[in-house]
Amino acid sequence: MSTVLIIDDSPTELHLFQNMLEKNGFTTLVADSGEEGVQKAKTTRPDCILMDVVMPGMNGFQATRKLNQDPATKGIPVIIITTKDQETDKIWGMRQGAVEYLVKPIGEDQLVHMINAVMAA
Repeated sequence: MSTVLIIDDSPTELHLFQNMLEKNGFTTLVADSGEEGVQKAKTTRPDCILMDVVMPGMNGFQATRKLNQDPATKGIPVIIITTKDQETDKIWGMRQGAVEYLVKPIGEDQLVHMINAVMAA
Protein backbone atom coordinates (compact mmCIF):
# COMPACT_ATOMS: atom_id res chain seq x y z
CA MET A 1 0.00 0.00 0.00
CA SER A 2 1.44 3.37 -1.04
CA THR A 3 1.48 6.44 1.18
CA VAL A 4 0.76 9.92 -0.18
CA LEU A 5 1.48 13.10 1.77
CA ILE A 6 -0.99 15.87 0.89
CA ILE A 7 0.28 19.40 1.62
CA ASP A 8 -2.44 22.06 1.27
CA ASP A 9 -3.61 24.89 3.51
CA SER A 10 -7.27 24.38 2.56
CA PRO A 11 -9.12 21.94 4.87
CA THR A 12 -11.63 21.37 2.06
CA GLU A 13 -8.94 20.38 -0.44
CA LEU A 14 -7.16 18.18 2.13
CA HIS A 15 -10.42 16.35 2.84
CA LEU A 16 -11.29 16.00 -0.86
CA PHE A 17 -7.89 14.58 -1.87
CA GLN A 18 -7.75 12.36 1.20
CA ASN A 19 -11.15 10.83 0.40
CA MET A 20 -10.26 10.28 -3.28
CA LEU A 21 -7.00 8.56 -2.44
CA GLU A 22 -8.17 6.43 0.48
CA LYS A 23 -11.10 5.21 -1.63
CA ASN A 24 -8.48 3.98 -4.12
CA GLY A 25 -6.36 2.12 -1.57
CA PHE A 26 -3.75 4.76 -0.69
CA THR A 27 -2.69 5.60 2.83
CA THR A 28 -2.71 9.37 3.31
CA LEU A 29 -0.91 11.83 5.52
CA VAL A 30 -1.78 15.52 5.62
CA ALA A 31 0.00 18.78 6.37
CA ASP A 32 -1.54 22.24 6.22
CA SER A 33 1.64 24.21 5.55
CA GLY A 34 4.86 23.93 3.60
CA GLU A 35 6.89 23.85 6.80
CA GLU A 36 4.83 21.04 8.33
CA GLY A 37 4.88 19.14 5.04
CA VAL A 38 8.68 19.24 4.77
CA GLN A 39 9.02 17.96 8.34
CA LYS A 40 6.44 15.19 7.80
CA ALA A 41 8.16 14.12 4.59
CA LYS A 42 11.47 13.78 6.44
CA THR A 43 9.99 11.71 9.26
CA THR A 44 7.52 9.54 7.33
CA ARG A 45 9.16 9.17 3.89
CA PRO A 46 5.92 8.93 1.85
CA ASP A 47 5.88 7.35 -1.61
CA CYS A 48 4.54 10.54 -3.23
CA ILE A 49 3.69 14.14 -2.26
CA LEU A 50 0.84 16.31 -3.52
CA MET A 51 1.90 19.95 -3.08
CA ASP A 52 -0.31 23.04 -3.21
CA VAL A 53 1.49 26.20 -4.36
CA VAL A 54 -0.24 29.12 -2.68
CA MET A 55 0.19 28.75 1.08
CA PRO A 56 1.14 31.22 3.79
CA GLY A 57 4.73 31.06 5.00
CA MET A 58 6.70 28.57 2.91
CA ASN A 59 4.89 28.25 -0.42
CA GLY A 60 4.75 25.05 -2.44
CA PHE A 61 7.62 25.98 -4.74
CA GLN A 62 9.89 26.71 -1.75
CA ALA A 63 8.85 23.48 -0.01
CA THR A 64 9.43 21.45 -3.19
CA ARG A 65 12.90 22.96 -3.60
CA LYS A 66 13.72 22.20 0.05
CA LEU A 67 12.58 18.58 -0.34
CA ASN A 68 14.55 18.20 -3.58
CA GLN A 69 17.75 19.52 -1.97
CA ASP A 70 17.58 17.21 1.07
CA PRO A 71 19.21 13.77 0.52
CA ALA A 72 16.56 12.19 2.78
CA THR A 73 13.63 13.38 0.63
CA LYS A 74 14.97 14.14 -2.84
CA GLY A 75 13.83 10.79 -4.23
CA ILE A 76 10.17 11.36 -3.29
CA PRO A 77 8.15 12.46 -6.34
CA VAL A 78 6.31 15.76 -5.85
CA ILE A 79 3.20 16.61 -7.87
CA ILE A 80 2.34 20.30 -7.81
CA ILE A 81 -1.41 20.86 -7.56
CA THR A 82 -2.65 24.42 -7.98
CA THR A 83 -5.46 26.60 -9.28
CA LYS A 84 -2.96 28.52 -11.45
CA ASP A 85 -2.94 27.30 -15.03
CA GLN A 86 0.07 29.26 -16.19
CA GLU A 87 2.95 27.83 -18.21
CA THR A 88 5.49 29.94 -16.29
CA ASP A 89 4.32 28.43 -12.99
CA LYS A 90 4.54 24.93 -14.44
CA ILE A 91 8.10 25.55 -15.64
CA TRP A 92 9.05 27.08 -12.28
CA GLY A 93 7.57 24.11 -10.39
CA MET A 94 9.55 21.64 -12.49
CA ARG A 95 12.74 23.62 -11.91
CA GLN A 96 12.17 23.30 -8.17
CA GLY A 97 12.04 19.52 -8.44
CA ALA A 98 8.39 18.67 -9.08
CA VAL A 99 7.80 15.75 -11.43
CA GLU A 100 4.29 16.78 -12.54
CA TYR A 101 1.94 19.76 -12.41
CA LEU A 102 -1.86 19.46 -12.18
CA VAL A 103 -4.48 22.21 -12.20
CA LYS A 104 -7.44 22.14 -9.80
CA PRO A 105 -10.12 20.92 -9.99
CA ILE A 106 -8.74 17.45 -10.56
CA GLY A 107 -10.82 14.38 -11.26
CA GLU A 108 -10.32 11.28 -9.15
CA ASP A 109 -9.26 9.09 -12.08
CA GLN A 110 -6.75 11.70 -13.29
CA LEU A 111 -5.25 12.06 -9.81
CA VAL A 112 -4.93 8.33 -9.15
CA HIS A 113 -3.48 7.72 -12.62
CA MET A 114 -0.89 10.51 -12.15
CA ILE A 115 0.20 9.26 -8.73
CA ASN A 116 0.58 5.70 -9.99
CA ALA A 117 2.53 6.93 -13.03
CA VAL A 118 5.05 9.01 -11.06
CA MET A 119 5.60 6.23 -8.52
CA ALA A 120 6.25 3.74 -11.33
CA ALA A 121 8.80 6.00 -13.02
